[in-house]
Amino acid sequence: MARPYTSLVLFAFQLCAFSWQAWALVDLRMEDTIEVYMGDSAEIPCLYTFTSEPSMVMVQWFVRGPGGNRVRISYSDLTMQKVDENTSYSNRISVRSNSGGEILMVQDVMLSDEKEFFCQVSGMAAGNGEGKTLLKVFDPPGPPVIEGILTGVYVSGDGPSKIASCETRDGFPKPNITWYRDHIAIYPAIGLVNIVTLVMKESSGLYTVQSDLHYKVTKEDKDAHFSCEVSYFVPGAVRTSESKGVNITVHYPTTSVEMWRESPEGLVKEGDTVKIHCQGDGNPPAPITFNKEQSDVELDFYDGVLILKEVSRADSGVYECHSLNMDAPDQEEVVESMQFTVHYLDPAVVVPKESEVMLKGESLTASCNALSSLETSTVWFKDGVQAEKGHKLQLQDATFDTAGQYDCEVTVPSLPGLQTSGSVHILVHGAPQIKDAEREIELTEKVGGWVNLTCEVRGVPRPFVTWSISGSQSWREVSKRETEDQVYSVVVLKVSTDTLVICNSTNDFGIEIKAYNIKSIPFSQTPTARKTSVDNSGVIIVVIIVSILLLAILGSVFYFLYKKGKLPCGRSGKQEIINTNSTKEKTNKDDIVVEMKANKTEESVLLKAVNGDKKTPTYQNTALSS
Repeated sequence: MARPYTSLVLFAFQLCAFSWQAWALVDLRMEDTIEVYMGDSAEIPCLYTFTSEPSMVMVQWFVRGPGGNRVRISYSDLTMQKVDENTSYSNRISVRSNSGGEILMVQDVMLSDEKEFFCQVSGMAAGNGEGKTLLKVFDPPGPPVIEGILTGVYVSGDGPSKIASCETRDGFPKPNITWYRDHIAIYPAIGLVNIVTLVMKESSGLYTVQSDLHYKVTKEDKDAHFSCEVSYFVPGAVRTSESKGVNITVHYPTTSVEMWRESPEGLVKEGDTVKIHCQGDGNPPAPITFNKEQSDVELDFYDGVLILKEVSRADSGVYECHSLNMDAPDQEEVVESMQFTVHYLDPAVVVPKESEVMLKGESLTASCNALSSLETSTVWFKDGVQAEKGHKLQLQDATFDTAGQYDCEVTVPSLPGLQTSGSVHILVHGAPQIKDAEREIELTEKVGGWVNLTCEVRGVPRPFVTWSISGSQSWREVSKRETEDQVYSVVVLKVSTDTLVICNSTNDFGIEIKAYNIKSIPFSQTPTARKTSVDNSGVIIVVIIVSILLLAILGSVFYFLYKKGKLPCGRSGKQEIINTNSTKEKTNKDDIVVEMKANKTEESVLLKAVNGDKKTPTYQNTALSS
């Protein structure tokens, strides 16, 4: 029963307060707007001062209810502070006194709390006043989710096509969506860009916004990235959130074709494997075909690659690649061509061929050439050593050392790996040639001593070598080595007296002689390697040597005439044959000792034996052929 009475008193008190408003003064201050996140707590201050000290102060809080009516939610005076019951704020608000005013605390702010809050102050005779604050509530939306059209978009003359959609959910107040192409904002444009936005308010009062981008794509959009950005309000600021970028598959016809050779790099030579690529700029790639110019035959290829294995010069020419726009029949066929040359180097041609015979002292010019599509370089080698550079090989004043195989190598400097070669074998024929520079050698040796005598002869055909010995009778040939054009013979001789040893070498082109003049000395004298002066006996020896040389030459002439059957006389002529073998020494194949006795009235001369005859002619002495 007390409540109606209390209300009546309060009403009367309010009437009195308002009646004094015209002359009573109060200074009341409130924020115009207070912003807060949904779910947080809000503090709404109400500060006031009076021009005169009031006897009593009464403060009431109201909110704007449905239909615009005010609804009180709190009351306080000097004796009490009370929150009104049966309102939506009964359990969520509290009032805290502050120096110079009060603060209304609203807990767990909801979207429905976005409204005006009124503070009414009455100081009785001291005056009264009223102020208001608009409480604004914010709830950020979720991040934007973008989806592109997966099937791809065709470039055509029609209007914009939907290429992507963007959505953000549960935001308050309503968020906005902006579209970007490579981080550049896109705005609606007639015939080019159309943006369709759908705003949905959920039962919770939050907003969900969906935006579809309709865009007229071109070929240049194939590498572009599209994204969307959500902008939304928060207390005291505006924030944004950007989606990931999506690339749209753009379908467009082929307008150009590119051809290139993958391998080999640089010039092409015969035997190479050539790979040619062909690729159009259409999407999806248009079918392609290969053919050689002036030929209707299509070439085999795989995945846009033409492979020509072990090419030859016949494969040189122009190759074409054709691109067919199956999805755009109105588009013309696109053709690209490429030319390449297969370079070659024919086998080397050497003149003279295979082998050539030269006479010692002659000159020869050989050539080595190979037909090529590029400039060539030729080098001649002998035994791995460069002999000449150039296509021609000049051989001047041939010697036995000139003989051998000459190899020519023909290369193409601008194309490594392209090379050929040839060869010619040179044979040099000539008379025997003694290796030693001295043709007459003088030696001294004590009686009973042994000396080694060598004879090394070179010639083509290989010379025939024999030894002629006058003086000491005990000797033997201990070594004989023969090669294709050389003979090396060694004899050992036991010195018993002054001795003249002749090495005779002959072939079809001449004769060459090497002489050893050995002077014997008694045991009491010391031998010397070689005498530089000639005593009286030396003069006799020189005469003997000259006689022997003349007889040897005469014997050789008779021998060749005899072999050719041109002697005027028959074989009935008799010569005195004196076979002396007084010592009857035993001989074998490795140790042949021949003793010769000189006629007291005539000089003994040993002539070259006839090779192959069973009998050995002697002219007043004994001769042994080896």
